Amino acid sequence: MRISSRGQYGLRAMAYLATRFGEGPIRLRTVAEEEELPAKYLEQLIGRLRQAGLVRASRGARGGVMLAKPPDRITAREVISVLEGSLAPVDCLDAKNGHAEQCVPHPLWRALHESVTATLESFTLADLAERRRRRGVEPPKAEDPETGWETVEERTETHVGA
Repeated sequence: MRISSRGQYGLRAMAYLATRFGEGPIRLRTVAEEEELPAKYLEQLIGRLRQAGLVRASRGARGGVMLAKPPDRITAREVISVLEGSLAPVDCLDAKNGHAEQCVPHPLWRALHESVTATLESFTLADLAERRRRRGVEPPKAEDPETGWETVEERTETHVGA
């Protein structure tokens, strides 16, 4: 499974909005500049996220975009699903044609899909906003020194069951 620029850019923009949650509308140009994203492309992504009810937009001199609900109530899975569509690694997981019984690797694809979904569900925009705030301010306190994130096992143990 590969996340396209839609998912990557959209999640970065949403994490930025999460860091500014409660400040009111933020100009889309500001988000694009701060995250070094193409403004026109970001406008399209925000349109999809607005239609899905994850962001609100307002026009005018004090207009802009903001999260439609608190950052701790929006998961990475929600954002990625809106922007990428199905998260299934193979089409047969979306099909309801009884294919599962004949497909030998079907349990593998199902487990992969469940793992990816659980991982994306375990991260909220609040988590990403906190990482964004700490970036450059203090070193991340996590197990993986390269990425600054806990391992998937640690992350899902502490967040999925909670």
